[in-house]
Amino acid sequence: MPQLLPTPWFGTLLFAWVVFLGLFPKKVMTHTFPHEPVSPKTQKLEKTPWNWPWA
Repeated sequence: MPQLLPTPWFGTLLFAWVVFLGLFPKKVMTHTFPHEPVSPKTQKLEKTPWNWPWA
């Protein structure tokens, strides 16, 4: 069963982890958003009781 031999796949695994841990975090951290996120307004909403006509 060739898929159990680590020789051809171990290099690919190491290369993928080097790319994922070395290249992608730099690209993600340097990403800039077009607009700064704005926190939602914290307003208290008026709650009116619901009057059930059959109660």
